[in-house]
Amino acid sequence: MGGNMKLSYDPEVDALYIRIIEGKQECRTLRLNEEIALNVGPGEALVGIEILDASQVLGEGQVPVIELENLRASAGKAGEA
Repeated sequence: MGGNMKLSYDPEVDALYIRIIEGKQECRTLRLNEEIALNVGPGEALVGIEILDASQVLGEGQVPVIELENLRASAGKAGEA
């Protein structure tokens, strides 16, 4: 399993999808509100996040700031052990 998170945006429907786990997953959808839905896979793993009306939810022209904590990612700063 890679540690790459992928963001994809569809301007036609103004939807942003954040894929956290790669590959086909058997998911159920957990809707937080009208705009935001979570895709939850086996073992309650978060597979992806879908944001509808993304330009309104995130603010016009805003790039989402994503802060990840406590992940053992191989993308650490150079020189860190």
